[in-house]
Amino acid sequence: MSYIKDLGERAVSAKAKLSAAPASKRDSAILKAAELLVENADNILLENTKDIAAAIQRGIKDAFIERLTLSDSRIAAIADGLRKITALPDPLGEVIGGGNLPNGLSVVKKRVPLGVIGIIFESRPNVAADAAGLCLKSGNTVILRGGSDAIHSNRVITNLFREACIMSGLPADSVILVEDTSRDAATALMRLNGYVDVLIPRGGAGLIKSVVENATVPVIETGAGNCHVYVDEYADIAKAVSITDNAKKQRPSVCNSIESLLVHTNIASTFLPALASVWGDSVEIYGDPETAAIIHTTRPVTDEDYYTEYNENKIAVRIVPDIKTAIAHIEKYGTHHSDAIITENFRNATEFTEQVQSAAVYVNASTRFTDGYEFGLGAEIGISTQKLHARGPMGLKELTTYKYIVTGDGQIRE
Repeated sequence: MSYIKDLGERAVSAKAKLSAAPASKRDSAILKAAELLVENADNILLENTKDIAAAIQRGIKDAFIERLTLSDSRIAAIADGLRKITALPDPLGEVIGGGNLPNGLSVVKKRVPLGVIGIIFESRPNVAADAAGLCLKSGNTVILRGGSDAIHSNRVITNLFREACIMSGLPADSVILVEDTSRDAATALMRLNGYVDVLIPRGGAGLIKSVVENATVPVIETGAGNCHVYVDEYADIAKAVSITDNAKKQRPSVCNSIESLLVHTNIASTFLPALASVWGDSVEIYGDPETAAIIHTTRPVTDEDYYTEYNENKIAVRIVPDIKTAIAHIEKYGTHHSDAIITENFRNATEFTEQVQSAAVYVNASTRFTDGYEFGLGAEIGISTQKLHARGPMGLKELTTYKYIVTGDGQIRE
């Protein structure tokens, strides 16, 4: 598709100037973008209402409407996250290894940008701002491709970043939006070899699967979050109820909320009624027969439920005989995103953290903290659930690679 190729050419053209720009210019662009977002909040919200209205008309689920919706407070939080990015150390040029070889060669290993990063995401317009800010700070040009359900919001946000780049002496094409939201355009971006250095999908399991199956450029998998809380037999009941409630209900539409709850059989008859009294009928519970015997409103659970990322106030529950069964369940059904154990037993906590192969593993804390902002990264490009290059919230360092600079004085290899 010539349209996507043209965007790729523009991104590559901007890449050299951006990567060579001093940190002061890159920080200036991000700070100006934060300022413009706040100053233009009314216009952003006006465009956002167009997206919301179209989504409602199409019958989109409430959970996705919630992710799509912006507000003054959310715009202020986005701007605050951008300011925090500028306060972080510049990752470019950092020496991370090297030394002098016996033959007199000097080897320096230092951080450099990845180059052109493509971001394919769904219904959260804050992703456009987070990704643009992180890519500018790390010296990467970025091609953003959001879904059709957020096109008005994404367009106004991206244009403000482009304006901020120009004001700071950087190429406007440091930040580019794909305004063609067709599937053909997305597929063309996935196959833009020679222009896009890495592609990062941010969204649900369906989007990530599509990118992995169709992309010919390198991909970093992010996003799918079938997260778990395991309530151990040595759990503090009050703590377990509070954490489980927060992990499910604080914001159920996002990837770090839990979708499954595992409860040790020795504590189930005490814990589950306490949790049910807090939830009432606000959460639909799908559980095994043992759960149904304790909470009578429980609906029958299927194997598919344990695989499901609901993104709403629904949860799959299983009562397990021991910690090993809980860990095996998480490894079978989970997505290696974020999983937690609630226990006062040090040995069980250690076993859980060592054997659960997720990007973030918690002891006595809510999975809702798996977030770049909460981890002190300012923002995130996504939550990587793979093991190569990056894991967990991806901040500035995860958006760099490295090169070896070798200096000699006439050495040749015999």
